[in-house]
Amino acid sequence: MRRVGSIIPLLLISLSFAQETQPKLDTGDTAWMIVATAFVMLMTLPGLAIFYGGMAKRKDTLNTIAMSFVTYCIVSVLWVLYGYSLAFNTDINGIIGSPSKILLQGVDVKSLQGTIPEFIFVVFQLTFAAITVALISGSYIERIRFSAWVIFSIFWMSLVYVPIAHWVWGGGFLAKLGALDFAGGTVVHINAGIAGLVGALLLGRRKDISLIPSNLPMVVIGAGLLWFGWFGFNAGSAVASNGLAAAAFLNTNTATAMAALSWMLTEWLHAKKPTLLGLASGAVAGLVAITPAAGFVNVIGAIVIGILAGVIPYFMVAVVKHKLGYDDALDVFGIHGIAGILGAILTGVFADPSINEAGKGLLYGNPGQVIIQLAAVGTTILYDAVLTFIILVVVKILVGLKVKEEEEIVGLDRSQHGENAYNVT
Repeated sequence: MRRVGSIIPLLLISLSFAQETQPKLDTGDTAWMIVATAFVMLMTLPGLAIFYGGMAKRKDTLNTIAMSFVTYCIVSVLWVLYGYSLAFNTDINGIIGSPSKILLQGVDVKSLQGTIPEFIFVVFQLTFAAITVALISGSYIERIRFSAWVIFSIFWMSLVYVPIAHWVWGGGFLAKLGALDFAGGTVVHINAGIAGLVGALLLGRRKDISLIPSNLPMVVIGAGLLWFGWFGFNAGSAVASNGLAAAAFLNTNTATAMAALSWMLTEWLHAKKPTLLGLASGAVAGLVAITPAAGFVNVIGAIVIGILAGVIPYFMVAVVKHKLGYDDALDVFGIHGIAGILGAILTGVFADPSINEAGKGLLYGNPGQVIIQLAAVGTTILYDAVLTFIILVVVKILVGLKVKEEEEIVGLDRSQHGENAYNVT
């Protein structure tokens, strides 16, 4: 009896500890994640749509906006059908998630992801998938068939985004390797940038490759909405309402402001005039570069990342693109691809364990993290480039890729949609 009596308190203590360690719903975390999810949705519609639409030619504005709009709708459906399960369900050999949650089977109102309802986590990740695909359209505007874009969006989300999201965030082999990507440097921006470059090369140049925004105020409003929504993108990736979310929020704003100023000063020195388009472009480059690092670096790291994000992408857009002659219409590769690569690598340099114990970079005694980051970047680039090329070739066989020359001249608003944004009667 003495033995039993001595064991019972230990069992009660163990049971109490197990109950405490089981995930519990936190209403504060849940409220924040609902708001953060809405913020990220706003990044695509209307943020990216009018940001891209304002930079397109007047005769292509509606088509450009429609590409973002239709992408959000497509991904919203495919994500709940199978995308979420394959990206975030139980890992299979480091490559893909289990299909057991297809059509969200087994997910109900009591299911939790950490301290929030799993339904909210599903939608949060859906918004990331949607904007990643939509970002690519900036490289293809003014010359891709709308039907080709629709089919491409379906294939690319399924065959490129979903596997890479699983590798990095869903417990796949890059996560096991220790790759750091707080909110999407590899998964979102490098992914979109490389796909944009491959497609731009396959589609070829437009007849008029000038980038003179048809509606610059619209571009700036779009950039402001992206900046606003990005707080949900980065701070929301803490998946909790806590100090880490606050650090990511502050880092996001700091790096973005620094990059906008850095781009402006670089352009002022190089081209002799600071432009409003340059300020907006620099802000977006800063948002991109800080994304993988937002929840890992301190404010000094954020400032350095912001400075470099304003300089390196600027020269990629203003100098290198013109020398090489490829037609990345809205500089998806030059800004998202290059700033994404920059941010992913610098995360391995500046990751501060006092901000996030999950990350320790070169400056804090772990040079191996830079090697891991380079491996993740290289893997993403290689897989993305090969699969994007294959998908575009298949789409070309199915419906063709590029519009006819006369359709490009008249504008894709009329040739693809039979509409005109600026001449409504």
